[in-house]
Amino acid sequence: MGDGDMSLQFGHNVLATSHSLLTANFKGNDEDPTTSYDYEGISPCVKDEVKQLEARLLPPLYSLVFICGFVGNLLVVLILINCKKLKSMTDIYLFNLAISDLLFLLTFPMWIHSAIHGWVLGNAMCKVFTGMYHVGYFGGIFFIILLTIDRYLAIVHAVFALKARTVTFGMMTSGVTWVVAVFASLPKIIFNKSQLEGSVYVCGPYFPGEWNNFYAIMRSILGLVLPLLVMVICYSGILKTLFRCRNERKKHKAVRLVFVIMIVYFLFWAPYTIVLLLHTFQAFFGVENCNSSKKLDQAMQVTETLGMTHCCVNPVIYAFVGEKFRRYLSVFFRKHIAKHLCKQCPVFYRETADGVSSAYTPSTGEQEVSVGL
Repeated sequence: MGDGDMSLQFGHNVLATSHSLLTANFKGNDEDPTTSYDYEGISPCVKDEVKQLEARLLPPLYSLVFICGFVGNLLVVLILINCKKLKSMTDIYLFNLAISDLLFLLTFPMWIHSAIHGWVLGNAMCKVFTGMYHVGYFGGIFFIILLTIDRYLAIVHAVFALKARTVTFGMMTSGVTWVVAVFASLPKIIFNKSQLEGSVYVCGPYFPGEWNNFYAIMRSILGLVLPLLVMVICYSGILKTLFRCRNERKKHKAVRLVFVIMIVYFLFWAPYTIVLLLHTFQAFFGVENCNSSKKLDQAMQVTETLGMTHCCVNPVIYAFVGEKFRRYLSVFFRKHIAKHLCKQCPVFYRETADGVSSAYTPSTGEQEVSVGL
């Protein structure tokens, strides 16, 4: 995420308050990362209020995000495996989207620990956690894109989709997607390292030359421009098809879930991507004075915090938008949890045959299964 990549520097500042301050100020040198220099004046630009804001805001909030996101996405994975059996290409993509979020979330405890004690796992583990974080982030973006294309094929090119939208093809494209996510993460994996800053070690980015600008631009293209382009193209075609088939209510349901997932992604991550570009190219946008730099640092904190919470939102979307997900969740709870909590309650032993059978009907095929998770 370039100069402004706060995602991996949760433990950074001189007092080890959190990771986001490092990326908001660190320029790849040995300056105090809580201070930048106002070249229009005679004194350094000290950003104590930025440090205080993040020290209060980030650790407790990120702990909450970790708990909620981990439980929610783990439930999605278990339901897709135990109830839906991964029978469609859409199921494969939803499964991988949840895995991406879990991979992303698994790094949170270490960033929280780093905020208090500094980075204690050395350089190799710094690169490992950096890789996990960014592979999970980029993987989430790419699988949302694949879900959008999957809906487009299912509705606009239904005949072709019968042959193309198979579980095998879903697994193949998922494998390729993970490889692409790894390549997109390589700049961070290569240039992040553990280094002593003040009295604590920090796992942070040390970009040489123009690599910082390159990564900020690449992140913006992959994280905002590409998903937006795919969304405009696919949903334009989908809406045209649906307008010609006004009475096909099931097709409206089929597109609703993925449309909401994509829109919510933009609401959570677009503000951070825009602020990232402003922060990386402060001189170009004419906001390199001390006051503007402080405001950008604070905006980075707020927008990144908003973006990071996105990883626990998708399960909530499934619960409110996906009708079948609610049914599967009820079945899963009764079958695997409630029976063990209350072994003398016969209602928990009754199989929900009607609910399960209605979730998949041979007459409607794979598209019916894919409608609402």
